[in-house]
Parts: sequence; structure tokens; C-alpha cells
Amino acid sequence: MKRQTFNDNWIFWKEGSTKKQTVTLPHDAMIHEERRPDVPGGGAHGYFPGGKYVYEKRFTAPDEWREKTVSIEFEGVYRNSKVFINGKEAGGRPYGYVPFVICMDAFLVYGGENVITVTVDNSELPNSRWYTGSGIYRPVSLLISPKEHIVYQGVRITTLSFAPARIRVETDASVSDEAKILVEILEQGRVIASGSGRNMELAIPDAKLWSDETPYLYECRVSLKKQDKVCDTVTEKFGIRLITWSSGGLLVNGKQTLLRGGCFHHDNGILGAACWTKSEERRVRIMKEHGFNALRSAHNPASKAMLEACDRYGMYLMDETFDMWYVRKSKYDYGRDFKEWWQADTKAMIDRDYNHPSVIMYSIGNEVSEPGKPEGVKLGKEMISFVKSLDASRAVTGGMNLMIMGNYAKGKGQYDNVDKEEKKKAANDSKEPKNASLIFNMMATVVGPGMNKAGNSKKVDMVTTPILDALDIAGYNYASGRYPLEGKLHPGRVIVGSETFPYEIYKNWEQVKKYPYLVGDFMWTAWDYLGEAGLGAWSYTGGMPFNRPYPWLLGGTGVIDILGNPDASCRYAETVWERADKPVIAVRPVNHPGVRVSKSVWRGTNAIESWSWRGCDGNKAQVEIYAGAAGVELFLNGKSLGKKRLKECKAVYKTRYAEGTLRAVAYDADGAVLGESTLSSAKGKFRITLKPEETVIQAGDIVYVPVEITGENGIVESNADEKLSVSVEGGTLLAFGSADPCTQERYDAGSFTAYQGRALAVVYAPQPGKIKISVSGEKLGTESVAVTAV
Repeated sequence: MKRQTFNDNWIFWKEGSTKKQTVTLPHDAMIHEERRPDVPGGGAHGYFPGGKYVYEKRFTAPDEWREKTVSIEFEGVYRNSKVFINGKEAGGRPYGYVPFVICMDAFLVYGGENVITVTVDNSELPNSRWYTGSGIYRPVSLLISPKEHIVYQGVRITTLSFAPARIRVETDASVSDEAKILVEILEQGRVIASGSGRNMELAIPDAKLWSDETPYLYECRVSLKKQDKVCDTVTEKFGIRLITWSSGGLLVNGKQTLLRGGCFHHDNGILGAACWTKSEERRVRIMKEHGFNALRSAHNPASKAMLEACDRYGMYLMDETFDMWYVRKSKYDYGRDFKEWWQADTKAMIDRDYNHPSVIMYSIGNEVSEPGKPEGVKLGKEMISFVKSLDASRAVTGGMNLMIMGNYAKGKGQYDNVDKEEKKKAANDSKEPKNASLIFNMMATVVGPGMNKAGNSKKVDMVTTPILDALDIAGYNYASGRYPLEGKLHPGRVIVGSETFPYEIYKNWEQVKKYPYLVGDFMWTAWDYLGEAGLGAWSYTGGMPFNRPYPWLLGGTGVIDILGNPDASCRYAETVWERADKPVIAVRPVNHPGVRVSKSVWRGTNAIESWSWRGCDGNKAQVEIYAGAAGVELFLNGKSLGKKRLKECKAVYKTRYAEGTLRAVAYDADGAVLGESTLSSAKGKFRITLKPEETVIQAGDIVYVPVEITGENGIVESNADEKLSVSVEGGTLLAFGSADPCTQERYDAGSFTAYQGRALAVVYAPQPGKIKISVSGEKLGTESVAVTAV
């Protein structure tokens, strides 16, 4: 099979508009819409409207394709897509998060021009509880094969054992029985094992095993031969790793493994939902650098690029199917399509995931209320059985909120209000359906950490036990109060904290280390995202700590912001996980003197690693120190602010801001120094500093360019933000923005105000050559940097 990228020169327009433009895929139409306070999706969608969109691609099908099979693969189109080839409907998908393939053989005009038209309907909002994006937001490829060929995703590789290493390779090919299938295992281009047959086993000599610590990948090359001639070839990357689980723990290749996890949404920040390979790779790399070894795709299947990045970096992945089943959480969401499509969409995810060693668990849903009643349990068991029929090598889990299921069993489910109130409206009740996500967030804010114990009662245990015991690993969302109980109540049950508050990481991690049946913790969230506006943000302008009004944009729950910068919560988790080699100093913003901050239950602090707040001398300052030590001492400009014992790896100091240097020294119980670190203020005149993450890239790829406002000593200044403008020569600016959670500025406008001294540009290189990126500010002048595309 020959895979050919098919992302260039698509014509795009919004239905009803005469304005057409040429775009390169992946493309998010929603991020280019005008945000408004009155859009029906509201804060859940970040106040972006949806719409109906059209994509058109013209191309020539060469005559030699007559003897081939040609298909088109869409990795993800949001939402309700229909694909037309030369005016004839050829396929499509309601769900926006799974790949689908269309064979084009019956539609093509060979030797002449062909037209592919894709219509996308994302006009009915709300259809999700977060920012979805719109359009062909994941890549598109052509798949060109001989008539007799290995079918799409037709090679499946399974690890049977790791000591010694044995694998099974199964091949599905559209050929007659006399065809021969040759399987070769390659290590750095060298064949180390081979065999033949559709279903065969191979021993791998001196195998290097795949894990989060050793993400070693092999290649499996499968060739289809007929009369000693190779007809078709498919090459798959894979890792040798075996997963087992029991109440004794989660084992990867026989080694007990604890999951240092985080949840993430599918958007790429300032790029919107556009799924560039480098964007996904960058996210995984940054999260791995900050101590994570596991991710949960919330709450939909991850992209192929994300899977590949997790494979390369050694990141375990819980890939999740759906946020809802048949009980809708939003008026127009996938719940309307669930009963007809859940099997096909689940299969699409598993078929794609099968050869990726990073995928260790499949989640059948997030916080679904249905299993609170018998019919929901029946469905859940049917889904588990279906997943197992497709892949028995991985654990099946689900992000189960015990409180939600318990309430649903009592007839008090907040997520069935959509259906109930639509029935009322049909009976001439003028009230609009309540926002189910808003109801849950409101409840979580009021209950707070108490939600962790809302599932502890015997009644809730009786309601939830049928579905939890049916899962291989029971995922608990905000139910850490159950962790100590399950060893006695349910001695055979294996559990994972599938969604937890980040600031509770110390308590949760102590339990992960203590209880073998608790295999890990996934905080909400590892990376910030668009939509659910202000859910986790701390605000100095007041208001409810959830569903904040326009122009709030970001969720604010991420311990890494949308630009990729870690905050104090992230660095605290690193410390708790014993991944930080020296004390961490974090400071709550000191540039809001006398203003009471409005807090969110999802965030324990808004501190960042900065002691550079120009013009704030004398303001009250709260300094947080994190260290895996017995005690710490903090110095300000050489003067000791005292020694403190660390409690739960944390100590807090209150002082007054003064420019200069903070220094923290960590000590063991005997007073010996374990490590020290410093934070200093920016000095001298401020300037713009550009730090492209690469100086040489491939043509057709993108480059990330972090932008900082720094002093002459190179230190980022957190209190000198101003509007910056970007210009690009030789390339295309895709996006420019900051991590400001509340703004009316646009990521596609080429200008944006820095936030706490930082911004980010993403530039596309359409062809080889030099790319010059320039950033200017009224008080800061202009700085430029060059990147080469080859």
C-alpha cells in the first residue's frame, strides 16, 4: 500500500458565503469564527459559533489507477460529514473523532479531473461540553494498492510473551489462497526474524522491550507475493510489551507500573482543533518532560499522531470512546447517534489502535449515568464484550462517576435533563433545556472535594458494583474516598483514579503507592484547553468559578498552559512523583494587591515560577516551596525568611515583594543540603526574545516559536505585558496568541497581548527556503529570527 498525503489545495467556504479560500489540512473552521456572547454553545464552546462548511478538492486520477484500488482516509471530521466524489455521495460519519475510509474505485474518472466535496454540519449547538472545532481538522490521505492487496489496517501484531519474546502476526488480504504472505521483523533496517502465513507466530531474539522507560520500536514488514512477485507491502511499527492486571497491580512486561497520569482534550490551543503531527508530538514530549507517564484522551478517541507520539516517547494511553451514551449531556450531542453508531465507532478506534504499544486501556465512556439502572448495566456489559471481541489483549475501563450513577438511580440524574426538558418543551413548555455540564460543574463547585466521598455509601456501592465489576479496571472519577475501602469491600477489583483534582496529588499518590489494586492517578487536566470557559481559572475580576461569561475562553484547569508552560501545580506533581531533582519555587501573582481572588475547586494554586513583577515592590507575596525533603529555608536577597518543615512536600512563606533573588535550600532530616534553586527578577530594559524550537524544519511542516518579554539578563518579566504583532516572510503564520484565559483577541489576527510575559507563534513552511519571523511591540521594538525549511 502506498500512502499519499492529500492535504494541500483544498477550497473551503462556509455554506451561504461567496467567499472561498484555499486551505491546507488539517483545518479548523471554528477557530476562525467570530466569538460572541450570545452563541448557543456558550462558554462550553468558548463562545465560538458553529456552522455548515464545504471543502472541495480537484485532482487528476492517472490511467494507471485503473489497475489499482484507491481509497481516501479521513482521520477526523467534526461533525456530521458527508463525502461526495464527482457529485455522488460516497460516505461520511456523524461522529467527529474516528477515522473512516472510502473506496473511490466506483466513482473516479481516470485520466481526467475529479472533484471530492466534503460537507460538514456543526451548526447545531451545543453538541459537546467543550470546544470541538469544525471541519476537516485531522489529516487526509490517499491509499493506493493493487487490486490484490493487504486490506486497510489488515496487519495485527500481538505480544504473546516477553521472556522469551514471541509475537503473533495476523494478516487480512483480499487475495486468493495461493498467494503467499511473507512477514519480516526489522530492527534498524535489518531483518531479525521472518516467517510466512496469514496467522503466524515469531520468536524475537534478544528482544528489546517497550515500556514508558524503554520505548523501543520495531518494524513489521508484511509482503504479499504471488508467483514469487511482490504485489503489495505494508509496514507497521510496534513494540514488544505485555500488559497484565490483577488486584496485585498493573504489570508491564512483568514489572509493576504506577500510572502518573493526566487527562487532555483534543484541541491544540491557539491552533484550535487542527491536528498537526508536530503539535501532538510536542504535547507528549512536554508532558513526559514534566513527569507524566500516562495520558487519558478526554473524552473521545485520540488522533493517530498522538498515538504515534506516545509510542515514541513511552507514554501509556487510555484511549476513550465517548463522553455520552444514549443519555445526552448537550442538546445536539452524539447521544442522538449513539445507538446506531457506537459499535462502528468503537471498532474504528480499536482497529486503528491495535498495533500501538502505548495504548494499554480502552475506556468505554466518561461519567455516563446509564449504568445507574439495569438497562445501562446491560449496555455497558455489551460494550465490554464487544471491545474484548476486537482486542482481548488490553484492559477495558471507563471513567465512572459514582455520585452521578447513584443520583441517576434515584431519578435525580443531571444528564437526563436534556431529554426530560425537551419533552416538556414539546408539550408547550417554553423553557430551554438546562446545560447539563453547567449543572455538574455547579454541583462540583458547591460540594468541592466532598464529591470524593459522595460514592462511599452502601446504596451507591450496590448501584455501581455491577458495572464496576464488569470492567477489567474500574475507573473512578472524583471518588478517592473509595480507594481505602475497596480492598475489603471488593477484594478482586482493580481500580484507577481516572479523573482527580490536581491539588490532591500528594494524597492520591500516597494511596497509589499503598494499595496495589490502585494502579494510578489521572488528574484533570494535564494540559489546558479551549472551552468550559473559566472552569478551573482563578479570577481577580470576581464571578462564579465556572461557566464564566464572555469573553472567558479557556478552561483554566490545565497544569500546563495552552502554550506548553508548566505552572506550580505541574511542578508540585513532579515533586510528589519524585521527578524533580531540586526544590521548586512558585509565587502567586503579586500584581493584584488587595484584590480577593475568585477560586475554583479544580485548582489549588495559581502560582508560577516567577520572581519578576516589575513595579510591585512592597506588595504582599505568597511563595510556595515544593521539595521531597524534610525541611526548607527561603532567602530573599540573601536574607533568610526562616526554615520550615515540609508537609506533603510543600511549605508556604508570606513576605513582601522586592526585586532581586529568591533562593530555596532543601535539607534532609539531619540538616544536610539536598539541593537548592533560585528565582530572580528581570533586570534592565525589557525586550522581545524569540526562541524557535527548531531552526531547520521540513517543508510542509510547522515550527513553534515561543515569544518572551525579558530583561537584559534574559529573565521573563511577568508584569510588563503589551500587545505584540507578528509578521512572517517566506512562510505562513497559522496562529499567534498567549495563555490569557479571558480575552477578546483572536489567534488568527497576527497580534495578541502577552500573558505573564509569554506568547507563542506557529508558522507553516509551504516550500523550502528561509523563513523570517518578526515580532514587535510599541514599547519593545522589533526582534526577528530565521528558520530554514528544507
